[in-house]
Amino acid sequence: MDEFALIERFFASRVADRADIRLGIGDDAAVTRCDSDTELVIATDTIVEGTHFLPGTSAHAIGHRCLAVNLSDLAAMGAEPRWCTLSLTMPDVDPDWVDAFANGFFALAERYGVALIGGDTVRGSLAVTVTVHGCVAPGAAIRRGGARAGDLIYVTGVPGQAAAGLRVLRGPTAGIAADAVEKFTYPEPRVAEGLGLRGLATAMIDVSDGLAVDTTRLLAASELGATLELGKLPLDAVGADDALALALTGGDDYELCFCIPPECEAELVRRSAGWACQVTRIGATRPEREITWLWEGRPCDAGGAGFEHFPARP
Repeated sequence: MDEFALIERFFASRVADRADIRLGIGDDAAVTRCDSDTELVIATDTIVEGTHFLPGTSAHAIGHRCLAVNLSDLAAMGAEPRWCTLSLTMPDVDPDWVDAFANGFFALAERYGVALIGGDTVRGSLAVTVTVHGCVAPGAAIRRGGARAGDLIYVTGVPGQAAAGLRVLRGPTAGIAADAVEKFTYPEPRVAEGLGLRGLATAMIDVSDGLAVDTTRLLAASELGATLELGKLPLDAVGADDALALALTGGDDYELCFCIPPECEAELVRRSAGWACQVTRIGATRPEREITWLWEGRPCDAGGAGFEHFPARP
C-alpha cells in the first residue's frame, strides 16, 4: 500500500464534512474558516516510541494518546477544539496496525468535535506529531501568567496515577489499581473542565511533566510564590508507597493546575459538580516569589525536577 492509498483508506475517508472546513485533506494545505469574533489557539506535540510510550503499546492506544496530549494543551488554555493535523512516521505499513491506530485517533477526535484536515506519512522510527487548533473569544485564552496574589491553587484528577500505571506496565507491581494502567495508556484530556474554567481561572497549566515542576512554571509566569500543602493531594488513589514522589515528579498526568480568586470558590464548586474528575485545593499564591511546600503543616522538600527531554549535563 503506497502513501496515498494509506491516507485515503484510513484517514481521508473519515474526515467530517463541516462548514468550517473550506478545503481539507488532498491538497497542498488545508483551508479553514474562523469566525470574526474568535482567536485561534494552536499547540503541537510529538510522541515517540520508547520515550512517550513503551514498545509494544497497542496501535489503538497510540492513536488515542497522540491526540489526547495535544488536546490537554488546548484544555489548559480554555480553548474549544476544532481541527488538527497528523504526521505519522512508521517503519513499515501494516494495514491492521494503521486501522487500529486510526480507530483510536478518531474515537477521541469525534468525542471532542476535532476534524482532521491534513498531515503526512513517512517511513522511519515510530513517532507521531499532531497539531491541534482551537478557538477562544478575543482575549479569553487562560494563560499561565495571569494569577494574582491570594488566588487559590487547584489541581484536577489524581496526579501520580499515570506514573504508577507506567510502573505496572514495566513489570509486576503489587498494590497499584488496574485503572492506573488505563490512566497512563489512555490519558483523558480535561477539555470540558478547561472550558468550564473560562471566566473563572486566572491562570492555568496542563500537568504533563510532574506537579512540582509544572506548578513552579505557572507561578514563575505569574511572578508569584505560593504555599502548597502536599497532604491535600489524593495520594491514596495513586496506590503506591511513594505516591507523593510520583505525583510531584512522575509526569504523564495531563491534569490541569489552575488558580482562582478566593471569592470564586463557591462558583468553582458549582461548575465542577458535573465534571468527570475530582478537584483538589492544594494551596494559595502569595506576592513573595518563593514556594513553600508543606507536609502536615511542616516545610518539606518537593523532590527533584520533573521529566526533561534534554536535562542539563553535570
